[in-house]
Amino acid sequence: MAVDELLQKEFEEAGYGGITLTKTPLGAQINLYTMRPGRVIGKRGRAIKDASEKLERKIGLVNPQITVVEMEFPELNAHIMAARVANALERGVHFRRSMFWSLRRIMDSGALGCEIILKGPIRSARARFEKVSEGYIPKAGEPSKRYLRHATIHVKQKRGILGVTVNIVPPDAKFPDKITLKDLPEIEYPEEEVYMPEGVEPDTEQPTPTVQAGQSTEQPTEAAEEITVGVKPEEATVEHTPASSETEATPENKVEEESKNEMDVPKEDKEEN
Repeated sequence: MAVDELLQKEFEEAGYGGITLTKTPLGAQINLYTMRPGRVIGKRGRAIKDASEKLERKIGLVNPQITVVEMEFPELNAHIMAARVANALERGVHFRRSMFWSLRRIMDSGALGCEIILKGPIRSARARFEKVSEGYIPKAGEPSKRYLRHATIHVKQKRGILGVTVNIVPPDAKFPDKITLKDLPEIEYPEEEVYMPEGVEPDTEQPTPTVQAGQSTEQPTEAAEEITVGVKPEEATVEHTPASSETEATPENKVEEESKNEMDVPKEDKEEN
């Protein structure tokens, strides 16, 4: 706890994201997570050497070895997001605006759940708290101890000191009450056989085609005319049969025909008569 607070004050402007401390026989191994590794290391490694000397002198760690690790997703780190909310409050940004902005950034990064709590004299001298949350957040049990990322930062204001608490559930968290049905074996069911009694045949009637409204059931008739292929248009002969112009025989027409026949008889025939 003391190591975390000292390094947080030392590298607050570098985007401090927490540490992991491992004690070995050769000394203490510290992994420091940050957004800006260049500021933590400093020019020719002076900043990180000064931090190691302070840990030996003030806390009493033997041979501390600090390893700087750059974070790929700073929005999923509780320390960084709590520091962003605290910096926004120090600049005079409204507390609800800063809290909802951080909540949206965290959930857009893929977190399963997030909770931001602000406590202290927010609007008046009387202390109160504001909380915004989204997603699934375990409050007790092993999942909350193993997967929940927690960070608290204090901010000095005119009315007093405010406390900013951020709880984040990362996307790789696994819960015992969440069940996934993946990689299950496929079950093959045998086909059902139908046994028919002797002398009975199954129905093999073909379904009658359905006719929609506006469609005719008549099938198109084949062309009756034969088309000659390979004949030139000049060679092709077309026979035209004139329409019959026969007229009915009337008495007047008969008289006219007889008079015409008499006129056509030669004179010799008339003399003989």
